[in-house]
Amino acid sequence: MDLDLRLVRYFVVVADELHFGRAAARLHISQPALSKQIRRLESDLGFRLLTRDSRHVALTPDGARFLRDARVLIAHATRMTRAEDAGIRIAHIFDLDTSRLVVDAFAARFPDVAVIASSMDSQRQLDALMNGLLDVAILRVTPGMTAAHPEGWRHRPLRLEPFRLVGRRGERECATVSLNERPIEVFGDPRGSALFNAHGEYLSAFESDAALTLSWLGNPGTFDQCLARMERAPAGAYLLEFDSYAQRYRRFGMPLHHPAELQPVYPWSIAWRDEPLSAATAAFLAVAADVAAERRWLEPDTSAPLWQPPSAEAVRTLR
Repeated sequence: MDLDLRLVRYFVVVADELHFGRAAARLHISQPALSKQIRRLESDLGFRLLTRDSRHVALTPDGARFLRDARVLIAHATRMTRAEDAGIRIAHIFDLDTSRLVVDAFAARFPDVAVIASSMDSQRQLDALMNGLLDVAILRVTPGMTAAHPEGWRHRPLRLEPFRLVGRRGERECATVSLNERPIEVFGDPRGSALFNAHGEYLSAFESDAALTLSWLGNPGTFDQCLARMERAPAGAYLLEFDSYAQRYRRFGMPLHHPAELQPVYPWSIAWRDEPLSAATAAFLAVAADVAAERRWLEPDTSAPLWQPPSAEAVRTLR
């Protein structure tokens, strides 16, 4: 039997989504066409991969076993079809600086290795990693990710990035301010919205644990768009923001403060496929560990108790 790799890729996307509509949208084909292709793959294999009715899609036991092999097959095929010297593929999350600082250090140490960078949120990075389209991902690992992909990849903590409270232009900067002093705004999409993602999940958990009512501003995207929104915003609130962005707001005259009661930190991890590493990927992981150690990324400087989601990876020194 000649296995059609295109159909295998289709199946992996359906298995990731467990929803034919969302999978078809990701693959840019119609839902009926996708269903037809999955039935064709099942016919070629001689067993059912999925059970489906009008409301649910689930993997069969044979489908779960085939999914593990399919991920390995796609990863090998991807490596075989791109040149060995194509470099290393990574993604950034908007203008946040964790991945950029690692890439800068890697490029300085290995100037002859090309870095191919894209922009993706955490979930899309993991999907691309598992499908062999990225070599490493720098993302927040969520319980949903580990449940959907219990094997086939590895990850370790890279950075605990503090959040800062950003005031309005012209206000006095203080060492700390209370989370209860003013309304707290966030650039994010709340639970139940179409764009709810790993960042929104994090903010929702903090909102609950800190007993706050956040003001959700949506996700404008780049820093320039966020800055424009802040320039238009009326006084009387603080913006809870990644330190990466907060330091940039300060350069535009907006004061920064540490939260007094509780210091939220965002748990960035570095992830890679669980397979023999290329020389470039191994070197990138080593550089990331060095950057984290040099910058003391896992030891944020704050006097308030640290907060991160209960599901976050246990912090340990990178080796």
